[in-house]
Amino acid sequence: MTGGWRLLHRYGWSWQSPARRAPERDEHTGELWKKDVWPQVEGPRWRSMPGILFEDGPGSR
Repeated sequence: MTGGWRLLHRYGWSWQSPARRAPERDEHTGELWKKDVWPQVEGPRWRSMPGILFEDGPGSR
């Protein structure tokens, strides 16, 4: 990614990052959403993926 940095520098641009969090951000509401809503949205996780059985070995036919 060094080429990207060189291109930015060539045109006088620099890395931009937010100075602080948004003042309207409500941490309490976010925590409640993660606890109550996200598990319903995420859904159940699979324990393992189903396997594939290949019967090409000797005596498989």
